Amino acid sequence: MIRLEGVTRTVTSGAERLTILDNVNLFVPAGQFVAVTGASGSGKSTLLSMVAGLDAPTRGDVYLAQQRITAMREDALADLRGAMIGFVFQSFHLIPSLTAFENVLVPMELMNQQDPSHHAHVLIDEVGLGNRAHHYPSQLSGGEQQRVAIARAFANRPTILLADEPTGNLDTANGARIFELLVRLNRSRGTTLVLVTHEAELAAAADRRIVLSAGRIVSDDAAGKKGQRG
Repeated sequence: MIRLEGVTRTVTSGAERLTILDNVNLFVPAGQFVAVTGASGSGKSTLLSMVAGLDAPTRGDVYLAQQRITAMREDALADLRGAMIGFVFQSFHLIPSLTAFENVLVPMELMNQQDPSHHAHVLIDEVGLGNRAHHYPSQLSGGEQQRVAIARAFANRPTILLADEPTGNLDTANGARIFELLVRLNRSRGTTLVLVTHEAELAAAADRRIVLSAGRIVSDDAAGKKGQRG
């Protein structure tokens, strides 16, 4: 499903050349839940950006569903991203002038989905906000806003969900609920989930845990884990 071959990302900072990712090789099969951990600055978020095609590697190739996205034009890449990938971030990025329901509905309408209203209601119910659907973000708690963001991430029925510190702005109890929701949706929908987190307890619950340090994979406990699905 996801494959990185020799992916390196370097950037220039003043007169210095910084290596953010260094010759990363990675394969994630369909349906697997992978947690990516590591210290701040280890390259975790950049790795997600590479998978999503939001940034291009300096060297190496990225494949999604056997398509080499590093060779794609931006319009084709945007289409593939819209068809395959859902995003959940630490900040919720909800549109404040729209209700919870409308925040989920609008992306579906933009994608010309059939019966978007019904599908939006299904997702809102699935994240446990059926009774809060017509509330605005300012009327929702942080945990509720993140649940709306997760419902919106599933608006395009993605095969891949990328989550970058989705519990980072939440208290422990709400963070645990959001994590449980992501895992449940991963299991029930068969969505490949790549979660960046600094929380060891959350990472330990994943099918597979990858540790980054200075842009390199220094640990990958995939071998022998039952999560090797698809």
